Amino acid sequence: MAEYSSMELRIIVAARELRDHESVLVGVGEPNLAANLAKKLQAPNLNMVYESGAIGSNPYRMPLSIGDPCLVTGAKSICSMYEQFAYYLQGGKIDVGFLGGAQIDKFGNINSTVIGAYNSPKVRLPGSGGACDIASNVKKIIIITPHEARRFVEKVDFRTSPGFVDGKAAWRHLKLQGGGPYAVVTDLCTMKFDEETGEMTLVSLHPGVKVEDVQKNTPWKLKVAAKVEQTPAPTEKEIATLRGIDPGKIYLR
Repeated sequence: MAEYSSMELRIIVAARELRDHESVLVGVGEPNLAANLAKKLQAPNLNMVYESGAIGSNPYRMPLSIGDPCLVTGAKSICSMYEQFAYYLQGGKIDVGFLGGAQIDKFGNINSTVIGAYNSPKVRLPGSGGACDIASNVKKIIIITPHEARRFVEKVDFRTSPGFVDGKAAWRHLKLQGGGPYAVVTDLCTMKFDEETGEMTLVSLHPGVKVEDVQKNTPWKLKVAAKVEQTPAPTEKEIATLRGIDPGKIYLR
C-alpha cells in the first residue's frame, strides 16, 4: 500500500465528492488541489470557478493564489470579482463551494472572525471575505480541515458563515438560496448532516481510525450514523496524480 500524508488523504477524499459537470467555487490550498484532482480523475467536465473571476478555468500549473495569471489559461470566461459574485454566485449558478475556518460547530456553522468575545477577543481572525456569500448561496458546502478539538466546538464563538444555525428549522427560516453544509472531510473521517435536524453526523471512518478516535477529538457527543462506512484508502493513481498537480510541494508540505 502506498504511503500518504494526512493532508493528501483529506484532499483525495474531498475530491471524490465532486461530480462531473458540477460547477465548483475553488479557493486556494487544499480545495484547489481537490478540485484539480477531481478534474483529472472522475470529473473531466468539472467547471472550476475562482473568486477572482476566472470561470471554467484550466490552469496549466498550480496557481499560487486566486489572482494567479495561469487561471486565465483555457478559461471559458473572465469577469470581475464583482460580476463573479453577483451573476454566478448570487445568481445560484454554483453547485459546490469549499470553506474552512478556525472553528466549526455541530451544525456546520463556521467562525473565521474572532476567538472569544467579539468586543474583546483572544484572537482576531481574517473575517469573512466571500465565505458568508458562499455559504449562503451554493448548493453544497464541503469543509476540509484537520480534525482537532480546538477547531471543532459545540457552538462557534462567532457565526461568520452560516451552517444549519442551531438546527434545520432555524436554517429554513433564513430562506437562504443555498443548500447548506454537505460534508466535513478531516484526516480521521467524513461527516455529513442529518436530514431532519441538520446535526453533523459521522458517516465514514478513514483507514485505521475508530469511532473512539473521532469522538476523542470532538468536544460534544458526536452523532454517529446507524451504518458507518469505511473510507477506501487512497489509490496509487490518486496519490500520483495529486503529487503531479503540485510537484513543487507549494501546498503539499
